[in-house]
Amino acid sequence: MEDGKLPFTEHLEELRKRLVISAIAVGVGFLASYFFSEQLYMLLAQPAKAVMQDDNSFIFTSLTEAFFTYLKLALFSGILLASPVILYQIWSFIAPGLYKHEKKYALPFVILSTFFFLAGVLFCFLVVFPIACKFFAGFADSGIIEMKLKMSDYLSFSCKFMLAFGAVFEMPIFILFLSRMGIVTHEQLKRNRKYVLILAFVAAAFLTPPDIVSQVLMAVPLIVLYELSIVIAKVFGKKREAHDEDDVDTPEESEEKQPKE
Repeated sequence: MEDGKLPFTEHLEELRKRLVISAIAVGVGFLASYFFSEQLYMLLAQPAKAVMQDDNSFIFTSLTEAFFTYLKLALFSGILLASPVILYQIWSFIAPGLYKHEKKYALPFVILSTFFFLAGVLFCFLVVFPIACKFFAGFADSGIIEMKLKMSDYLSFSCKFMLAFGAVFEMPIFILFLSRMGIVTHEQLKRNRKYVLILAFVAAAFLTPPDIVSQVLMAVPLIVLYELSIVIAKVFGKKREAHDEDDVDTPEESEEKQPKE
């Protein structure tokens, strides 16, 4: 029993270590971002300011709202800055359960994961935001109602939107990981293409504001990323007939593969 408890406690200790390192990285990014929080908010507000009326200023309705809004923006920026560290800690946590030849993918995993995540955030900010803001601001064109945006509401809306796109753009990396493990193949992905087409629009309906434009702008990249994932799985996926000799490099791995008496 003691032998079974020790690995579990070590597992928890490793998890705590990875979480602490990630938290420190986010904290450093938060401190660096807070000094530029006002400039960051001005940059984030550009898509909305472009469609606002003459008095294109944001408002806050409580005494502390502006202060806490800048804090939240600095935290969000800190997470973005720390994303390479966070992704590396995720890989380091799962690496002990991988084969020796699979551990060499740590650096490509971190680089590609960071690239696709930030690509999703930038795509949302540069492409989706301007269209979404223009659509919603159109309800104020009647002259009867006027659009006034609260700082905290706009930040919450934009951060959730960008995080959703960042997560969605991680699909090729997720598929690459599954295909390298032999869990999925490109043939399976091709057979399920028609279901993904439907699920892409369903997921977009839940992750975006309730307008058809935003849903299409998320669903289309989802479908494109899925097609890219099929190509990735075909090129880099594990070949069922191939057996890598590195899988039995260590005595521990060989012992685990032997049937127990």
